[in-house]
Amino acid sequence: MKLYRFSPIESEEQLLQAITYAHKACYELCLQVIGEYLPVAGNIGIFTHYEEEFQFLTALRRKLTDETVHYNHKYFKLLTPIRINAEDGVPAATYEYLYIRKPDPYRSQVGDVDFVMDPKKHQALAQSRVTGEFTKRARRFERVEENMIELWDPDIDVIPYIVTRSMSDTIASNKVVST
Repeated sequence: MKLYRFSPIESEEQLLQAITYAHKACYELCLQVIGEYLPVAGNIGIFTHYEEEFQFLTALRRKLTDETVHYNHKYFKLLTPIRINAEDGVPAATYEYLYIRKPDPYRSQVGDVDFVMDPKKHQALAQSRVTGEFTKRARRFERVEENMIELWDPDIDVIPYIVTRSMSDTIASNKVVST
């Protein structure tokens, strides 16, 4: 039995399949929990589950991204953005930043996507949630300084987050662009 839906990812084609899946599944969960489709922040993360997979995908990410433009040395700007077309009611989106997460024995998910919500709506939603405790499949993310709301469903193997600004705006405002 295969424990993880895509891992180990061993090719660029498999990476793109995982990205497409994470896109669709995160949108599905966003609609279920929030009641509407929100725009993406422009970043997508793929979670690895094996050390060799992480090494392979990190090397591939280096080929696909500009490592001088990043957020927190984690999300790197893609040389060519990844566009996912609308399908079965799920909106189209363009991803400009890619994150490859190290293996974590407590996270079996495929990946994550950040969605942008109006700051006032985000604040109201965040105030209705207890930090770290899931209420109606959403919680304030444990790193409160990041001002994120995490969505979760035990039957869906992705983790969407709700933020208040795009990744490009986050990078510009934090001036985290470095070499």
